[in-house]
Amino acid sequence: MTAREAWVFDAVRTPRGTLKKDGGALSSVKPVRLVGVLLEALAGRGVDPARVDDVILGCSTQVGDQGANVAKAALLVAGWPEALPAQTVNRLCISGLEAVATAAAKVASGQCDVALAGGVESMSRVPMMADKGAWFADPEVAMASRFVHMGVSADVIATLDGRSREELDGVAVASHARAAAAARAGHAGRSVVAVRGADGSVVLEADDGVREETSLAKLAALPPAFVDFGAASSAVVRARYPELGDVTHLHTVATSPRPADGASLVVVATLEAGRAMGLEPRARVASYAALSSEPVAMLTGPAAAARRALDRAGRKPADVAVFEHNESFAATCLRFQADLDVDPARVNPLGGAIALGHPLGATGGMLIGTLVDELVRRDEPTGVVAMCAGAGLAAAMVLERR
Repeated sequence: MTAREAWVFDAVRTPRGTLKKDGGALSSVKPVRLVGVLLEALAGRGVDPARVDDVILGCSTQVGDQGANVAKAALLVAGWPEALPAQTVNRLCISGLEAVATAAAKVASGQCDVALAGGVESMSRVPMMADKGAWFADPEVAMASRFVHMGVSADVIATLDGRSREELDGVAVASHARAAAAARAGHAGRSVVAVRGADGSVVLEADDGVREETSLAKLAALPPAFVDFGAASSAVVRARYPELGDVTHLHTVATSPRPADGASLVVVATLEAGRAMGLEPRARVASYAALSSEPVAMLTGPAAAARRALDRAGRKPADVAVFEHNESFAATCLRFQADLDVDPARVNPLGGAIALGHPLGATGGMLIGTLVDELVRRDEPTGVVAMCAGAGLAAAMVLERR
């Protein structure tokens, strides 16, 4: 028997609609419709719904509009075959990446020939933590599991690493500058699908969170965002890091990931099945790794996950042309670069979630599309998507062109 391989044939996403006082540009669009926009786009690009064996979507907050298996509901609303199964998975912020990894595993193992995977999150309609999970809502469970707010975790990391406020603000300035330059150059054009209303009018056609004129001087005026959360978590932090002393709260709303609405879909298939639909292979899923770090400084795992995934692919960090590392907070970006000892220019060259937004369960699929597009544009062979999530979760995927 010859080994089966899982290949990415296409990747599409909606624009990221960041949350605003009025809810945001995509707040009127139901999550099932965000997915439906992408299903329509893939069908228009040659994906035959009758050839798809499974659909897997990541979603971090599965209640309300996103409850009751939103993946299957989206298929039915879009009019796709009733016989097509679907599931919704939850690994918090890395749910979309986990969905694509699950699809790749199914393809490689022979359970599927063609699968669609990605994610959806409408944070304007279903706010983060709206599911009232015991991890953060039950005091007994929260204490036993050492729950702290993610922003507090980022401030813990910044304090442990001796970061300055100016260093963190510099990460945000760079993210916006890169994202703005990429938008002007049209580097996201292939994968972004405009969201339209029922009357055909455009609701949103491009990421709307990028600020062209962000500067260190402007960011320096913003107050720390997580002081109150830090006070509530001080006992947990001191118990885990008694040597730390007081946490210095440095992260602001500008050095945190921007909450957003959006969806993503990636076409994963064998070479034979993808080509049978007239599609061209773009990158091979070479490896995947998921792990967990300690839950107080919970956002430190992506570098270890990337190393594990690279080891499984027979590669090392120096072989990687582009890292798409989700910008969960500025301190985690600096920690990731330091842990892997990589040139910052190779990490998020098109900007990241600080500028563009982070629609939780959808982001993993979005980063895969961004990475593949950039590898093709640069004509480079190897890239990595790496992400962290609550409770210490982290994951990474290696993609290769050949």
